[in-house]
Parts: sequence; structure tokens; C-alpha cells
Amino acid sequence: MFWRMIRKSAFRQKGKMLMVAFTIALGTSLAVAMLNVMLDVGDKVNQELKTYGANINVIPRGASLLDDLYGINEGAGVQDKFLNENELPNIKTIFWAFNIVDFAPYLTIRAEPCCMENTAEVKAVGTWFDKTVELPTGEAIQTGMRNMKTWWDVSGEWARDDETGAIMAGGEAASRYHLSLGDTLTLRVGGNRRDFTVKGIFHSGGAEDGEFYLPLEAAQELAGLPGLVHRVEVSALTTPDNELSRRAAQDPQALSIKEWETWYCTAYVSAICYQIDEVISGAVSKPIRRVAEGEGAILEKTRLLMLLITVLSLAGSALGISNLVTAAVMERAAEIGLLKAVGAMDGPVSLLVLAEITLTGIAGGAAGYFPGIGFARLIGTTVFSAAINIKPQVIPLAAALVLLVTLAGSVPAIRLLLRLQPAEVLHGR
Repeated sequence: MFWRMIRKSAFRQKGKMLMVAFTIALGTSLAVAMLNVMLDVGDKVNQELKTYGANINVIPRGASLLDDLYGINEGAGVQDKFLNENELPNIKTIFWAFNIVDFAPYLTIRAEPCCMENTAEVKAVGTWFDKTVELPTGEAIQTGMRNMKTWWDVSGEWARDDETGAIMAGGEAASRYHLSLGDTLTLRVGGNRRDFTVKGIFHSGGAEDGEFYLPLEAAQELAGLPGLVHRVEVSALTTPDNELSRRAAQDPQALSIKEWETWYCTAYVSAICYQIDEVISGAVSKPIRRVAEGEGAILEKTRLLMLLITVLSLAGSALGISNLVTAAVMERAAEIGLLKAVGAMDGPVSLLVLAEITLTGIAGGAAGYFPGIGFARLIGTTVFSAAINIKPQVIPLAAALVLLVTLAGSVPAIRLLLRLQPAEVLHGR
């Protein structure tokens, strides 16, 4: 009898029930899309931000101490501290190796330009541009500064790592020494002298515009420092900092065993820095705070925006359901009054209405799930140029939200139903 009454009631009010289902389907589709994007947006946002440079700087321990104590990051005591180039592939062997997007070493030298009117010392930086690196695991990867400086505006072409006679000039440096593409620049460091051909002129919008960049091997030979580098920039996908990661950054040993395992096995920037220090002798890795904190802030705000859109869409659905169900109860006032007059209690009558709305909500939620998946994929393709990974945990979460919204939207109608007096309704009042 109970289910027969539900079926007949739904058939008589099929227009309103369809509107309720449609309202729930709209809210569900938007909620499913936002939840999938929110749960998968971390790597997408991080990947987008990686195009704007490194977020970790690896330097020798002695240079780090001088920087911390005296704010010195150049000159004597800093430039005579080195890292071993041969150990750099170890960066891709840490626990979070797959989160290391790119890394590039730098060897900064002061060189004297020969046979030019302006003989002031120039700053030349040896680096990997796009180098094939053999890992201890036997794999080979491509890494270097070219992938981390994508915003540079380069005239000509990027230098190659196997072109030890090639050099790239910053826009200010090229203007200062009247250099054009194809010109020859002779640099001298002590008794070593070498000719370079200008392959490219770049504009970075920063201090690099006054510098020269050349293959690391050529810089090492010119400076007489084979196999050594001053620092390494690392671009890594990270998780936004929280209270645990901030405490760990100050002193990892102060954490409990459980906290330490949680921190070490989460891609916090401090955890990745710690793991890099474990595989590079005499290294101190430091997050570039303005980049790392900016990434975290952008990611949190993006997730908050997604959550806000989800809440607002569900709130709108609840309001729509409330109006539709209340109107349906008012239309059925005589029927409900008659049920109460023949002895039906408020509980069973309320359960009857709730069952109708809940079944309609389930149907609407199921209908809205698949368009929501489509919206999520569209957002991923349009905004991030990558597919959004569909999260299985969204299904029970969406089901719970549909149930909550349906019940919340039914509350005003149930209150109206409970206030109905059979005598008044049956006498048309």
C-alpha cells in the first residue's frame, strides 16, 4: 500500500517531481564537477606554476651558513664552496623523485672580456640547458634551465650543452658590450682563455639580463673547476605547508615518530628539501619562499573557490526543492488532511512525502552525475590543458550531499504538513 501510494502520487504530480529531479540534477552536476576538480587541482595548479621557475635552491652548507648569519650570498667564503656535479642525478632517487619536475646546476664565474673597449668583469654562469642525465637507476632524463625559464624572450636560439663554444647573452649585457647574434666573445679567467659565439640574446626581466650563460662544462674548464657547481635550482611539485610542515622545517628531530613519518611521506617542500640533503654531500636545500608560499596560497584559494561554488550550487538546489515540495504539499492538502482524518499519524504521512522526494532526489542525482563528469573534463581541458582524473570518492560524497540537500529542501514542506489540521483542510479553510 505504501509504495502504491508513492507511485500514484508521483504520477499525479509528475510535472513537479520532474522539476525537483531536474533541480537536483543541476546541483549535482555542478557539485560533482567542482569536487573532482578540487580533489585533482593540486597537481594541475602546481604543474602550471612550474613554468614560472624553481621553488628549491640547493647550496653548499658553508655558503648557507654565511647567508643565514650575515646575508652574504656572493663573494669570498661563498663562491669557494661547491657541490659535486656527479651527485646531482641522486636528486631523482629520493622518495618524492616523481615530484621533481626539473633541476639545473649553476657555476658562477667572474671573467674578463678580451679585445673589447669595455673590459669590466662580466658575470658568466655555467649551467645545463637541456641535458640528458643518466640516473643511478639506469634511466635517462632530460633536465636543465631551459624548461625552468620558459618566460625568457630569446632572440636567436638556446645554446646546447654539447656546444662548449656557445654562449647566451642577457639583453643588458649584449647592449653593454655591443654584441649581436653570431658575434665572438672572448673570456679570460686567470690564465685560461676561451672564445665563444653568441647563439642567443635573451630578456628575462630580471638580474639575469646583465649576465652571460654558457654550457657548464665550458664554464668549469674556463674557471679550472672540473665537476663542481655553486648551486642547484630544483622545480618540484609540492603540497601546501601546514602546521606540521612548518614545525618540521624548524627541527625535524623534534617531531614524534608518527609525525615524522607523516611529514616525510608527504610532498611538503620542507620534506623534499630534507630528502635532497640526504643524497647530496654537504648540501643545504632551502625553499624559495616567495615561490613556495605563493603556490600554496594560490592552491588554497583555488580549492576554496571550488568549495564555495559547490556549496552555493547545492544551496540553490535546496531552495528550489523547498519551493517545489512546499507547493506540492499545498496542492495535496486535502489528501493529507483526509489521511489524518482517518487516523494516519504525522510520522507515517511525513515519511510518505519524504520517501517520494528522496526517490526523486536519487533519480535526479544519478542523472546529474554523468554531466558533472563531463563538466569536470571540460574544465580540465579548458583551464589546465589536461584531463581531470575522476576520483571514486566523489561518488559517495555526492550521494551524501544529494541526500542532505533533498532533506534540507523538504524541511519547510514537512513543517507545513505537520501544521495541517484535518478539520480546517476538509472544510476548505
